[in-house]
Amino acid sequence: MPNLPALEAFAADLLARLEPAARQELARRIARELRASQQKRIAAQLNPDGSGFAPRKPQLRPGGSTLGVRQQKGKIRNQMFAKLRTAKHLKAKGSTDTAVVAFTDQVSRIARVHQFGLRDKVNRKTGLETDYPERQLLGISEADETLIRDLAVEYLAGRS
Repeated sequence: MPNLPALEAFAADLLARLEPAARQELARRIARELRASQQKRIAAQLNPDGSGFAPRKPQLRPGGSTLGVRQQKGKIRNQMFAKLRTAKHLKAKGSTDTAVVAFTDQVSRIARVHQFGLRDKVNRKTGLETDYPERQLLGISEADETLIRDLAVEYLAGRS
């Protein structure tokens, strides 16, 4: 679409003319929709660019041996970040200027280690450390950009 930058500039001007309460309402709606989008993407174990997460490494034991993929009640559990993506830990906030989707302080260290592929302790008891591969938990995909544009246009169309 060659006219897309012109449309975005026009929409930005309209958004700037909205009352602060209306901008905040739109930002909250965008944040909620983005959180839902991020939760679905994390559940599908995809980075914002559409590539898959790096697979989980075998679990390490203190003696150097490995456990297989974690097991729970006889079933293999492969789902990463199941608790991190819940609304309890992944918050959506909107203000007059911004729409934010972020992890709470309780889990932000874990999320940061995986987001940027850092080195961290495997668990507190053993002191074993490992390098975690980069798994982009939060990020804006092309589908998210389209979602934001559509929400803004829909909101502005309903206000006229």
